[in-house]
Formats: sequence, structure tokens, C-alpha cells
Amino acid sequence: MLYAARNLRKTYGERTVLDIDELHIQAGNIYGLLGPNGSGKSTLLSLLAFLDTPSSGNLWYRGNLVRSHPNELLALRREVILVDQHPILFSTSVFKNVEFGLKVRGIPARQRKRIVEESLDLVGMRAFIHERSHHLSGGETQRLAIARALACSPRVLLFDEPTASVDVENQIAIENIIHEVHQEKNMSIILCTHDMLQVSRLAQETIFLFDGRRSASTHENIFSAQVYEQDGMPLAKLTDQIAVPLASSVQGKIKLAIAPQSIKLFPVTAQAGKPQRITGTVMQLTREGRHIRALVDMGVPLSVRIPLREFTSLSICVGDRVLVDCPAHGVSILSRDG
Repeated sequence: MLYAARNLRKTYGERTVLDIDELHIQAGNIYGLLGPNGSGKSTLLSLLAFLDTPSSGNLWYRGNLVRSHPNELLALRREVILVDQHPILFSTSVFKNVEFGLKVRGIPARQRKRIVEESLDLVGMRAFIHERSHHLSGGETQRLAIARALACSPRVLLFDEPTASVDVENQIAIENIIHEVHQEKNMSIILCTHDMLQVSRLAQETIFLFDGRRSASTHENIFSAQVYEQDGMPLAKLTDQIAVPLASSVQGKIKLAIAPQSIKLFPVTAQAGKPQRITGTVMQLTREGRHIRALVDMGVPLSVRIPLREFTSLSICVGDRVLVDCPAHGVSILSRDG
């Protein structure tokens, strides 16, 4: 067992941001950590990276109870490395950024050079070895941060939204790097992301958090919304331009989930007709057995699951504009905030 946790809580003043009864993470797997903003994902990553300590409860790493002693935590941080969404780099060369952790560990210069070059090869950045870090693109910066982490030979790599701020080309490259590192080194990896499709491509196991707690079911398309009525119909306002219908009338702010299989797509040539139909752009299409998973940008990202036969008749491609129909029966209210 790589990690185990029991009654793990993190609080800030009166606010509880993480409350996990039990958690087990096996070594050698890729885990996807999913959940909406504010669900506790980053807090959990910080605890698993030993960058923070729980307010109460117990955390075990490789069978040993983790204590809050600074020297013990420092030793554990050498085994577990967190690659942040916005990594902080030194304003020096790519080489020196990767080399730094090795220098701190007292690795001889000749060995450092070999490790740096091998790590940059793994992420396809060898050609940038003498480049200044501040000249890199967002995707190149993220790949450099991965190389820097790999150079230190961790047992565990944690990723916080590794592709959230990069272009499609670098997203594919980073996903390939994560897959190859796991395959070649049998490294344990925990991947925090909003991207359900990314998790389906990379992870063997999924952990879903909602309001700081583990959720048994993996809800998708989770939004905060303000409820209002129009012509006697309750609607949930997701953005200034987007609202979806509700099956029952509630008041105030809510969190809701829209089931991907309930959503219908139509060509833009179809008559809109209904207030809940929204215009969006198809950003991604992925085959999932007898279904197609579509990622639609309608001002906010929406995951849609379409039967293959239905998709074939739609004749839509990436980049196409579509009408989106979110029926009330597919909208679930997860919590009421007011």
C-alpha cells in the first residue's frame, strides 16, 4: 500500500476543506483525482506531497504513520514530488533548473550532467538545454518542471492540473510523458485534473471529491448556479448567457450535475425552439466502446456521451458549431447553498 488515510481532516479556522473517512492508494498505479473547484483536490495533493499536515486524522505512507516532525517530512519530500500547475523556475538556463535538486542532494557534477540530459530526453527538451527558462512557452515550462522532478528519481509523482494552461500539442506531449514514465519506471502517479477524458486515457483508478469528501459516484459536468423562474419554469443560471432547466423548483444558489448521456446535440441548422438549447463548439471527440465522448465549449466545458449510431447520423466534427439540449431530467441538484 502506497498511501492510507483514516479520518483525515484539514480545517482553516471554522471551515473544513477536507474530510476523508478512509482512503487507500496502491503503489504502481496512475490515479485520477477529480472534482469541481473547491472540492479539496489541491488540499489532498498537498497532504500527499507532505507539504502540509492534516488538522486531525492519520496518514500512512508505505505502511508507516506520517508524523509532523520536520526532519521526517523533509525525508519524505525527497520521495514524493508535486509538479504544480504553475511551476516556479529559476531565471537561469534549463540545465541549471533541472540540476538544482541534484546539487542539493550532493550528486557529483559528472553524474548530474548525465541525469539532467537523460531527464530532458524523457520530456523531449534536450534541444532547450541552454535556453533561458523565461523564454519557454507554457507547455515547455511544464515539461521542464516534469524533467526537474524526474531528475530527483522520486517514488511518487503528483500532478496538479498539468495540462490546464498548455496548447493541444503540449497537452498530447505531456500525456505521453506521463504514460511513458509510468510504463518504463513503474512509477506511482496521482493526477489532479478537471478533464474526465484525460483521466479515462491515463488512469487505472479514479478518486472523486465533492465538498471535501469522497463521493461514491463520479458526477460530471458540475456547476454552481443561481436558480430563477421564467414563464413558470425553474432555470439554473450557469453563466450570464447559459441556463438549464430544473425538474423541481428550488431557490437560491445550488451545485448541480448534468448527466453526459442525457445531453443531446443538434446541427446548428436545426431550429433552436427551446430556451434550454445552447450553442457550443465541439472541441474534442473520443471513442468509448459503443459511445462517443464529445467535449463541447459553450462558454464552459461540457462533456457529452453519445451512442455511436446516433453520433454517425449527426455527422459532426471537431470545430463544428452545435446546438446543445440539456433536459431537466438529466440535471441533478447536488447541494443547496442558499
